[in-house]
Amino acid sequence: MFRTIFSHVGQYKKQALLTPLTMIGEVAMEVLIPTVMALIIDNGIKKGRIGYVAGMGLLMVGMAIVSLSFGALAGRLSAVAAMGFAKNLRSDLFHKVQDFSFANVDKFSTASLTTRLTTDVTNIQNAFMMFIRSACRAPIMLIFALVMAIRMNSRLSVIFLCAVPALALVMGFIMTKAHPMFKAMLALYDKMNSGVQENLIGIRTVKAFVREEYENKKFTENTEAVRQAQVRAEKLVITTMPVMQFIMYTCIISILWFGGHMAVKGQMETGELSTFITYVGQILMSLMMISFLFMMFIVSRASMQRIYEVLTEKPTVTDPASPSDDVRDGSVVFDNVSFSYFDDMNNLALDHIDLTIESGETIGIIGGTGSSKTTLVQLIPRLYDATEGTVKVGGKDVREYSLEALRNNVAMVLQKNVLFSGTIKDNLKWGNQDATDEEITEACKAACAHEFIERFPNGYDTDLGQGGVNVSGGQKQRLCIARALLKKPKIIILDDSTSAVDTATDSSIRKAFREKLADTTTFIIAQRISSVKDADRIIVMDNGKISAVGTHDELLETSHIYREVYDSQQKGADE
Repeated sequence: MFRTIFSHVGQYKKQALLTPLTMIGEVAMEVLIPTVMALIIDNGIKKGRIGYVAGMGLLMVGMAIVSLSFGALAGRLSAVAAMGFAKNLRSDLFHKVQDFSFANVDKFSTASLTTRLTTDVTNIQNAFMMFIRSACRAPIMLIFALVMAIRMNSRLSVIFLCAVPALALVMGFIMTKAHPMFKAMLALYDKMNSGVQENLIGIRTVKAFVREEYENKKFTENTEAVRQAQVRAEKLVITTMPVMQFIMYTCIISILWFGGHMAVKGQMETGELSTFITYVGQILMSLMMISFLFMMFIVSRASMQRIYEVLTEKPTVTDPASPSDDVRDGSVVFDNVSFSYFDDMNNLALDHIDLTIESGETIGIIGGTGSSKTTLVQLIPRLYDATEGTVKVGGKDVREYSLEALRNNVAMVLQKNVLFSGTIKDNLKWGNQDATDEEITEACKAACAHEFIERFPNGYDTDLGQGGVNVSGGQKQRLCIARALLKKPKIIILDDSTSAVDTATDSSIRKAFREKLADTTTFIIAQRISSVKDADRIIVMDNGKISAVGTHDELLETSHIYREVYDSQQKGADE
């Protein structure tokens, strides 16, 4: 895990390695300064040698400046290394997520992936910065100060050597107990972020149903759960500080007591005692720093595990070893296809589907809610892979194509229409980055979008805002259809993508499709019979199975499900 995570230091290794080296220079100066101070007291002040005091004082000031310079340089180097490391780690995480299939995203959840890309990476960044600065500084300070203290008075050194086992026991206990608490806390962070994301996406629905108070209460409960989990974890961790301070002050009091008696008896010089106490402070502070590093490790370890899970997750949909890039045509074959979202053959969303569609056919798909209409078409561009059976496009198993080639030849207008920040033209060019203005205009006319775009003050250069907040639902659907048309695909899938437009506009879009996409295989998933009645064939889905296949007139005669839907819609229209 650690090798995988810290391999992302990458091009910032130089700064990461130089940081501890500069810390050695800072520590060396800090350890030598007390020795100079002892010489000033014992050889200068006590003997009245003012010149000696002044000379050694200037030397001490110079050493302090050098120490400060090394410390400042270490701070800059560690900041650059840590931020660069976080940038690399966050970028690789994001790139990894881009390779995830729908199944991988479903496994982690969007909110959890967001937390891992933000909070967890920040935790590791802070721990890494502290580590490269203090993991070298603290042990070196400890060793240098320990050597100087023992060299000065080995008898007094026994006192603080007793403190080390006590600190080790405290740290071992806290590490064992704190890690599961921080892991639970981060899981609650995921839940809180999920609630925030859901609220912001559905803010219009929240306001329409006057549910602000309910959402506020839910968010307060989530934040309170995070707070309580954090308090439980931090409460255990912060006990380290008073315990360490108790041990530290006990050592200092003991040294003052025994060292004072030795000074009175003439067994130790005053300057030596003062310097010895300084070294003891450095030793104990180094131990406290090491303890603090352990605490940082405990906090960041949970974040490391969560990030490691994402980095080592294997996408369920991948390119084959020798992928084909040539999609011959838009023919589609479902050969005994079954699919389960849970890889459980006892819990199938699609149950043994057999279907052959010729290139250029227009296929309507209709069925009740939960009949797996969308699931069926999602197998064509490999948004999911079939659990059993084979899906073929252009005569080949879809798993033989590269994902890029397959998806470039299959355009989808999803049930949930998504636009991105930027202009209308920017969004349309998602379909084809090299599309000319004439091609964009032609696609928008086919999707009945050109007219309303021209009414905007800036036309195709109108900024849509985040998620296309300044266009209506019907306008958003038509822009998404135009975007799909710009791909000039061999297969186009409209997943209930005209539900927000009126019947006249729906009819115009279907007419344009018949004229401009005569060679393109078209799938139209719809709730309205009028949207699919002109299709070459209509598939009636029921509970994950194909109930019937035929033309509009044939299904009126042979399918009771289709007849019931038709009669109910005709009755509603007549009324």
